[in-house]
Amino acid sequence: MKHLLITCAALLAFSAQAQDSEKEHKKETIAQHQAIAAAHYAAARCISKGKDEKVCHAELANACKGLALGKLCGMKHVH
Repeated sequence: MKHLLITCAALLAFSAQAQDSEKEHKKETIAQHQAIAAAHYAAARCISKGKDEKVCHAELANACKGLALGKLCGMKHVH
């Protein structure tokens, strides 16, 4: 009986730790998506101001270093 109680307590502690880890991961994911969206919004503003698309894409690539995959911050579309 004593072993059963210890096992149950350990399972509850592990479950709580897993939920905390999941919440932290979710917060990090949200922050990453917000940062990517901000970089893309800045690129859209850059293009809308009449700057050359290559210049704006270079700024986007610089803003996205270490943030997402690819030169264009993980998003690509056709022209």
